This record gives sequence, structure tokens and C-alpha cells, in this order.
Amino acid sequence: MCSRCWPNAACCPGRPETAGAAAKIESLSTAVSIDTTGTAAAAALARSPLAESQAIRRSRWWVEALAIAWLCWIYDGITDLAPLRVHAALAHGSGLLNLERSLGIDPEHALDRWLAGHPSLGLLVSDYYDNAHFIVTLGVLGFLWWRRADIYRPLRNALVLVNLLAFVVFWLYPVAPPRMLSGFVDVVASTGAIGSWHTGALASAANQYAAMPSLHMAWAGWSALAIWKLTGNRWLRGAGLAHVCITAIAVLSTGNHYVLDVLGGLLALAVSVLLVKALEGLRARMREGGPQRPAPLPGALPGA
Repeated sequence: MCSRCWPNAACCPGRPETAGAAAKIESLSTAVSIDTTGTAAAAALARSPLAESQAIRRSRWWVEALAIAWLCWIYDGITDLAPLRVHAALAHGSGLLNLERSLGIDPEHALDRWLAGHPSLGLLVSDYYDNAHFIVTLGVLGFLWWRRADIYRPLRNALVLVNLLAFVVFWLYPVAPPRMLSGFVDVVASTGAIGSWHTGALASAANQYAAMPSLHMAWAGWSALAIWKLTGNRWLRGAGLAHVCITAIAVLSTGNHYVLDVLGGLLALAVSVLLVKALEGLRARMREGGPQRPAPLPGALPGA
């Protein structure tokens, strides 16, 4: 290396040690790159659940309203036929209770009599039974629609499907709730709970012989599942699971459902979720197996 150009080794490219140093510097410059434009951070943000949710458009609000109206119309049609099935519904209710007794899973009567003896607690439980069913489920559904479009549709579809499955059972196998059988107390009616569907004008709008499966349990389970997918916060997840447990106690102790109804509601939810997942998987495979653009020939210009 010449003395006039030290320490700049680049002016003596012919020397071996100079060439080696230049090669090392070149390799380091290509191996290490610093992102000064924030591209990596932007890419990470684009992959976040919130960004994905914002990238997916919400469905039209009136489409969702029409879906709810359609479900209400079907339910109303089944309700209109309920008075024609009183004897069958009572017989089915007695049959379910006898089956539970034979299996040793019949706490309904003991819970109902105990709650009936505590009017203040009975009113609290009855209000929860009447109102949390709608407030929690519709609240979670509305939040998903507004904020998490990326997970809204499959959850919405599962909720719609579980209602349709329940409607089919209501049609084919009407079941009277325990409160209509001998020895039980209608706690909701006796306490005068807010929003009671057992007395007054609302009683005529409700299907009184739709105990199996329990949509209260199906909706509560759906809400817990949606909250679980929505957040990793353990307190919110715990609240969702607590809602399921409180709903189970409420429907049994107020004389509105049997243990088998509770299990039937959770089973209907599981079937709905699995069916929706299977249909989504099938649709994804159909999209992947569709006609694909042929690979360009070697040497062809882009877009040719």
C-alpha cells in the first residue's frame, strides 16, 4: 500500500490485502440493511387483527336486520302452531323428566322449590334469565359487526344456524318446560320479573313449548365463544364463561328447562360451529382449485 493514500486502501486495488478488505466491506454492506423508511413496521401493522378487520368491509346493516327479521318470522310461524301441540308437548316434557330421574340427573325440582322460597333472589335470577339472553348476545353480535368484520361472518352464520336447528326441533318435537308440570313453580311469573315472556302481552308472542334445545344456553355458549375469539383478556373470557354458568343455573332453577335441554342447546351450538367451519373449508378449497393463470414462458416480459 502506498504511503500517499493511507488510510484509503481503495487507491491500491491491485494489492491482495486491499482486494480482500474491499470484499469483506462489500459483503457486510449487503448483509446488513437498516430500514429507515419504516417499511417493516408498516408490514407488521398491516398483519395485525385490527388492520385485517379494517381491510374487510362490514356487511350492510339492513342485510343483518333482514336476517334477524327472517328468523323472527320463522319463529312466529312455529309459535302459531304451538297451541295445537299442547298434549304432545306435555307428554314430551314428562318423558324427559322421567328419563333424567332414571339417569340421576334431575336437579330441576329441588332448584325450583329452593328459588321459589327466596323471592328477592328469585326476582334477580328471573330478570337475568329474561334480559341477559338478549342483551349479551345482541351486544356481542353488534360489537363484532362494528369492530371485527374479520371474524364476524362465521360467528354470525353459526348463530343463525343454531337457531334454525332449534326451530326444526321445536317443529318436530315440542317440549313443555318443567314449570308447566305438576310440582313446579313458575318463578319468573310469580316474581313479576321485568320483560317476562310468561305473562301479559309478551306471553302470546313466545313459544311456550320450545324447551328443547335451550336457546338460552346456545346463545350464552355462542357469546362465550365469540368473546374468546375476540380478545385474549382473561377477565373478559372469564366473564363469558361465567355468563354460561349463570344462565345454566337460571334456566334450571326458574323451571324453564331440563338438564337435557341445557345439553341439547350446547350440542346444537357445537354442531352449528362445526358445520360452518366445514363449509368455509370447502369454499376455500374450491377457490384454490379454480382456474389459475398459467406461468409465463422463460424470457417473456412481465404481463405478456
